[in-house]
Amino acid sequence: MTKAHSEMTRVVDPLHTPRFAGHISFFRLPVIEDPSEVDIAVCGVPFDGGIGNRNGARLGPRQIRELSVNAIRPFHPVSNVSPFHRCRFGDVGDAPVNPIDLNDSLVLIQSYFERIHAARALPLTAGGDHLVTLPILRAIAGSGPVGVVHLDSHTDTFDYFFDERFRYNHGTTFRRAVEEGLVDPRRMIQIGLRGPRFSAHDLDFSIQSGMRVITIDEYFDLGLSGVIEEARRVVGDGPTYVSVDIDALDAVFVPGTGAPEIGGFSPRDAQLMIRALAGTNIIGADVVEVSPPLDPTGGTARVAAGLMFELAEVLSLARVGCGTDGTFNKPR
Repeated sequence: MTKAHSEMTRVVDPLHTPRFAGHISFFRLPVIEDPSEVDIAVCGVPFDGGIGNRNGARLGPRQIRELSVNAIRPFHPVSNVSPFHRCRFGDVGDAPVNPIDLNDSLVLIQSYFERIHAARALPLTAGGDHLVTLPILRAIAGSGPVGVVHLDSHTDTFDYFFDERFRYNHGTTFRRAVEEGLVDPRRMIQIGLRGPRFSAHDLDFSIQSGMRVITIDEYFDLGLSGVIEEARRVVGDGPTYVSVDIDALDAVFVPGTGAPEIGGFSPRDAQLMIRALAGTNIIGADVVEVSPPLDPTGGTARVAAGLMFELAEVLSLARVGCGTDGTFNKPR
């Protein structure tokens, strides 16, 4: 075990400094400017220029940060180990964006994550709308297409919205990612798809490109264990990105999102699916589409913070090469 892995990230102890006091950062992590100083770079992308209906996700990273201070304690309840013990975490801030220029924002976000990737840190990101996943993948999938575990109620594989000029929005992310060679669709699984559709062909690109599509009806037919088995089978041992659209969860739990859908799975199920990815080769993850103005209670952001903590756990295992039993067997 290297020095970097043996030293605990300097998380503020809530038993010494109350959670309502002190600075605000993701999980009360140290604020770090240089991503080369961390193994896991926790960050935000305050951008929602890809949304055509109910905006507000640009404010998601700020509220998730705040709620992560109050919602999270450092030790994971299953492993009884803090992910911050395994490797170095830091809050590296927010990606720069241009709120009036979508294309410029894509360039700015990609450059920000290229810097993180060049520093060999793994990104853990709070969005922002789901379009932000595209420039992240552009930055970290340069050496070849990656697998994706995608929790969502929508495919995000549309060609365009409104007319052909608008091919970059939160509903086209993964179609563009496949077309650009960033994602191997045969190693991508979409879990939880549901809700009314624009047409009878909404799932066509996902299915015809080779993605494993699990609608919410199949989700409940297979059962949680069957879905987990499928996810691990699809992504295999190759590099894998995890993208969680908060609207994958039932709207009763997460009303603060632009396109909420009823009939989804619970936060508990989402936790268990993420935990089941322990031991896979995860190279980054995000939680997106949290819109604070649509949920003044902060409940949606609190769920998002909890899922980011679960992702921090499995990312830390991947970063130091841990198996599912927590042993250090494949140092990176």
